[in-house]
Amino acid sequence: MKKYSAILTLVILAACSNKDDTDGPLDPGIVPAKTTAIPYTIVAEYPHDTSAYTQGLEFYNGKLYESTGDFEASSVRITDYKTGKIEKKHMMGSTSVFGEGITIFKNKLYQLTWKNNIVYVYDVPNIETPVKTIKWPYEGWGLTNNGNDLIISDGSAKLYFVNADDFRLKSTIGVTENGSPVYNLNELEYIEGWVFANIYQSDIIVKIDPASGFVVGKMDFTGIKEKFFADKITDRTDFFNGIAYDSSTKKFLITGKRWPKMFELKLN
Repeated sequence: MKKYSAILTLVILAACSNKDDTDGPLDPGIVPAKTTAIPYTIVAEYPHDTSAYTQGLEFYNGKLYESTGDFEASSVRITDYKTGKIEKKHMMGSTSVFGEGITIFKNKLYQLTWKNNIVYVYDVPNIETPVKTIKWPYEGWGLTNNGNDLIISDGSAKLYFVNADDFRLKSTIGVTENGSPVYNLNELEYIEGWVFANIYQSDIIVKIDPASGFVVGKMDFTGIKEKFFADKITDRTDFFNGIAYDSSTKKFLITGKRWPKMFELKLN
């Protein structure tokens, strides 16, 4: 539940239309409520491909779409999340192209690249060949959409709201927690009006109000690897990353880069 008055909400929304970058609250006079812990229960475990350096996850029509990075190993794939079976895979990486976050918007799959300033656009479910590419001037990290705009992270404390057709920048907002910028915003997922984001190199997911940029909730997964697959941790097991949400079934999935497991959550 948002705790701002209608007047303050209008002020914030008006400020969001400003295209200037910001690293802090839109109005220093607005003090957000204290960040609250979001309780959850892990209700199921599924196999996950340990070669997948997970950069983006997306549920669509009952299938799980996943983007992976690591240059030549970069791919976009469709999987059966219950079995981990890869149904389709397009290897799109090279020695210079590194895949990043994905989202599906109006039956198109958009895939960021890390430092190539290129966005690949595919028809769903044909992921074998991009139908076009679009230029993006910043690094590509996480990607989601709110039904109107695409929302991008670039590793900074910013979220970029862009037009899907040409990636024209519509607005930028700074993400803060208790007045301080929150950096390393990575994989993104838009869930029931909120932006959920992995914090790179941590076991934390933050819940962001996209109108104000305030972090309003936090999920802590510290120790999840040691608890659920300690015997499978290798020197290739990498950081926590990956959030997928199915709005029709309320399934909430998480995983990590080259993790052997994917987890289904229930928010308590």
